[in-house]
Amino acid sequence: YNPTFMIKIEKTNFKGWPNSWRVSNGTVELVLTGDIGPRVMHYGFVGGQNFFKEFPDQLGKSGEPDWQPRGGHRIWIAPEDPVLSYAPDNAPVSIEVIGNVISAAGPVEELTGVTKRVTIRMSEIGSEVEVIHDVRNSTGTPRRLATWILTMLATGGTGIHGFPPRGTHPEMLAPTNPLVMWAFTHLDDPRWRLSRKYMVLRQDPNNPNPQKLGSFNPHTWGAYLLNGELFVKRYEAAAPPSAYPDFGCSFETFTNADILELETLGPLTALAPGETISHTERWSAHRGVNLSTWSD
Repeated sequence: YNPTFMIKIEKTNFKGWPNSWRVSNGTVELVLTGDIGPRVMHYGFVGGQNFFKEFPDQLGKSGEPDWQPRGGHRIWIAPEDPVLSYAPDNAPVSIEVIGNVISAAGPVEELTGVTKRVTIRMSEIGSEVEVIHDVRNSTGTPRRLATWILTMLATGGTGIHGFPPRGTHPEMLAPTNPLVMWAFTHLDDPRWRLSRKYMVLRQDPNNPNPQKLGSFNPHTWGAYLLNGELFVKRYEAAAPPSAYPDFGCSFETFTNADILELETLGPLTALAPGETISHTERWSAHRGVNLSTWSD
């Protein structure tokens, strides 16, 4: 802990992972693991609930040959591939602390040849956190991929995504955003609510059927309302929809009985050997929120 900063960064044992790091400014706290990842396993108000999902039977474990859901916040690569996207992140990562900034860098992935790094910079006041995700092409050949940043949220809450600003016809004739479906997307599922401004998806621990939708917003954001507290993550899309994977998605949301995910995606990028792409999210947490405060 560097006393010149209001941010406290300290090593801790997080639920069986002894090489974990807690970051706090007295208002919010997060935990970044060093034993697996890179993953952020906890974010919330100090002493309060964890917005992020935890799978109890996977906490404290490492070294598994296959990818583990595990919970928390992670980096993937898109478009989704049944092998490459699911490259295991079960090995130790390198932790670096410089002042009030902490980063975790994984080893070169055997399956993908990429290296993933997450860098955390927490605001000294309030709840805001800047989370920078880097994906480096560590192979000797060019790669074409997109960053795909996924946050697994705890059960029992409600996910919210905002559409770009609405307008009127015939004053606004150009389309503003796609609404992308998967083969298992069912718009008659009672967990969905599509309103004028928002796409809302409720997490139901008693409903095992997967659901997913995607969209695009130049000012992408997703939120999760859990027990009167709201987690928000934001991403600024720096390219037109045509550059993004999955028919132009900068945002996707998914749920099943275990989780709800808020996902942001970067544009598809040609990466030369040794090149890195970066993807920044900004998080915040808010208290005293309920759905009745949201209008259509």
